[in-house]
Amino acid sequence: MAAPTERQYCRRLTLLCALLGTLWEARASQIRYSVPEEREKGYIVGNISKDLGLEPRELAQRGVRIVSRGRTQLFSLNPRSGSLVTAGRIDREELCAQSPRCLVTFKVLVEDRVKLYGIEVEVTDINDNAPKFEAENLEVKISEIAAPGARYPLPEAADADVGVNSLQSYQLSPNHHFSLDVQTGDDGTLNPELVLERALDREEEAIHHLVLTASDGGDPRRSSTVRIQVTVLDTNDNAPVFAQPMYRVKVLENVPPGTLLLTVRASDPDEGANGKVVYKFRKVNEKQSPLFHLDEDTGEIFVAKPLDYEECSSYEMEMQAEDGGGLKGRTKVLIMVEDVNDNRPEVTITSLFSPVREDAPPGTVLILFNAHDQDSGKNGQVVCSIQENPSFKLENSGDDYYRLLTTQNLDREMASEYNITVTATDRGTPSLSTEVHVTLYVTDINDNPPTFSQASYSVYLPENNPRGTSIFSVTAHDLDDNENAKITYSLVEDTIQGAPLSSYISINSDTGALYALQSFDYEQFQHLQMQVKAHDNGNPPLNSNVSLNLFLLDQNDNTPKILYPALPTDGSTGVELAPRSAEPGYLVTKVVAVDRDSGQNAWLSYRLLKASEPGLFMVGLHTGEVRTARAFLDRDVLKQSLVVSVQDHGQPPLSATVTLTIAVADSIPDVLADLGSIKTPDDLEDSDLTLYLVVAVAVVSCVFLAFVLVLLMLRIRRWHASSMLQTTNGRLTGVPASHFVGVDGVQAFLQTYSQEFSLTADSGKSHLIFPQPNYADMLISQESCEKSEPLGDSVDSRFPIEDTPLVPVSSIFSFCL
Repeated sequence: MAAPTERQYCRRLTLLCALLGTLWEARASQIRYSVPEEREKGYIVGNISKDLGLEPRELAQRGVRIVSRGRTQLFSLNPRSGSLVTAGRIDREELCAQSPRCLVTFKVLVEDRVKLYGIEVEVTDINDNAPKFEAENLEVKISEIAAPGARYPLPEAADADVGVNSLQSYQLSPNHHFSLDVQTGDDGTLNPELVLERALDREEEAIHHLVLTASDGGDPRRSSTVRIQVTVLDTNDNAPVFAQPMYRVKVLENVPPGTLLLTVRASDPDEGANGKVVYKFRKVNEKQSPLFHLDEDTGEIFVAKPLDYEECSSYEMEMQAEDGGGLKGRTKVLIMVEDVNDNRPEVTITSLFSPVREDAPPGTVLILFNAHDQDSGKNGQVVCSIQENPSFKLENSGDDYYRLLTTQNLDREMASEYNITVTATDRGTPSLSTEVHVTLYVTDINDNPPTFSQASYSVYLPENNPRGTSIFSVTAHDLDDNENAKITYSLVEDTIQGAPLSSYISINSDTGALYALQSFDYEQFQHLQMQVKAHDNGNPPLNSNVSLNLFLLDQNDNTPKILYPALPTDGSTGVELAPRSAEPGYLVTKVVAVDRDSGQNAWLSYRLLKASEPGLFMVGLHTGEVRTARAFLDRDVLKQSLVVSVQDHGQPPLSATVTLTIAVADSIPDVLADLGSIKTPDDLEDSDLTLYLVVAVAVVSCVFLAFVLVLLMLRIRRWHASSMLQTTNGRLTGVPASHFVGVDGVQAFLQTYSQEFSLTADSGKSHLIFPQPNYADMLISQESCEKSEPLGDSVDSRFPIEDTPLVPVSSIFSFCL
């Protein structure tokens, strides 16, 4: 039996300790202070930081502040001293009226803990109010037949203070007929009564003047007086009597002004003026007096102004009925105001934690608010809710406080702000509700990299672009905000033909615009591939790359280049050989040219611009093949000169020319001697040409004079011979006419050959060259000189100078001589 008893004892001891711990925690969370009323602003009530277990500097750091509802804030926190101080003058009488104890309760919130502490401050009374009568003068009418010992109620003084500072005593000025008796009521109030000590004699003294003094027990004492005029009346031996010692009535707070509440009745058996009763309020404070209206003749009490249950739920007042003889009767009226649901719930945001980071974990407190209703009963019970949102939930933390928490991670890119509507609804009939709209902003974190609009870009740029040309502009978008969305562009380092990419292309880091740093040559490269990098300014930064292909477009910037025939480097002239027996269409040579451009800019066409013998050769338009257009004739000269043009199809087209020298002969030895003297005119310098012209003119002049002299000699000789014949025969017979050359024939010869001479330069020697016949292999013999034909008839000047072999004049003369 001992063991079970011992176990029961231990169990009870454990329960007792748990109960004491709970009571201690509840008491520890409630902090109590006391402060006298009428203290100046900043009066120290208590050391709140010490009672909260905090240092004074931690009050601001931890977000400690006072939260209260429905009234003016009476206290504040001093963050320097950590004290609870008064926020202004506190009037206990205004705050608590006649309540024995005046307690002010509020909450202190520690935000970082999200914890509330209850504070209770008792405002103690000081003697700052003197007893006060309703009127300074009072008239009391007493019948002269009143018997000694008769009692007459006197007006009571009201003192707003409580305790010892409230009304404590009455004193009456000395008088032979009256004394003062103070009665203490059930509620502790002092009721002064005037007691008749000696019978009155109206004829001896009709009016008595008294002074009633009311004093409190404060230090220093305060008092007030009322002057009482006692008028002695004729006999009136019945006082009015009310039908009920107390009247009670209930009324809804929303009754309109003018509503009849109740009617009081008092009866007086006297007749005449002594039996006519007049009703008056006897004890009504300043707040009650404007609310109700009394008909002094009928005793009807009406509502004068709207009632408010939340301001006062009951009104108690004393009424008196006085007849014409001055006798009075008293009764009490209790008006109880019933609550109606006329107040909407009030929502007070205590803490709003906005903006909130989008990576805030579930369960983060966003809003702490209080919801209350000034109504009572079910009308004052409040239920709060929010619109359905999977990201948030509402919790009731007790004592009409609610918390809004997150239920999942937020995404600023999906919603950067949330409009939360808190609806507070009471349980009244009909119910009233209040909506509070709160905007929660979501703070961005760098959780999205920049994104390009395309996976890759292709850009086309004509070659020969100016330096600094804008090529393209890439754009990336970042779903984040502010600095996290600020994008910087750069090129990923690379090399192109051994040179860094940055020497070819640059990029604007802010706009993503690409610029060419060089003038690109399509013939150097046709394609550039690069990577553009976009990174944001977040911490840590995020980035992404995109591929950009730059394709160059060809322009017609290259002239066709002739590969064959190539211009010799030794100063000689290249010669192509064409046999005289060649048939039409014979392939003499082929012009080969290339163009570094591409496309139609590199499509070449060949044309014959100039020929020494038109119609003898033709050139293939697309092949560049030089072929004979007809068979060679005996009159065709040995050397044929062709100018061939090679032109591309660009816009504008570019072209190049080449001069072909074609020797017409069946074998190479036949033309070697004559072709050795061929020089290109381009080899002559301007200064040498001038010298050669001067020498040529001098030589021609000398030859001309010598030739004239020879002709004159021949003329004289022939004239001499003819003279001899004339003397012999008298006439000329047997001499051919062709052997006689006159001056006119000489002039024609000189004129012909002076117009068709040309100069050649060979090893610094100058020769006067005359045109030769069309056949190069034909030699001038002695027989030709002995023919009777004039010299001018044997010269054919139809061919151009440059296409005819040239023979020195000295040779001609040597042959003829």
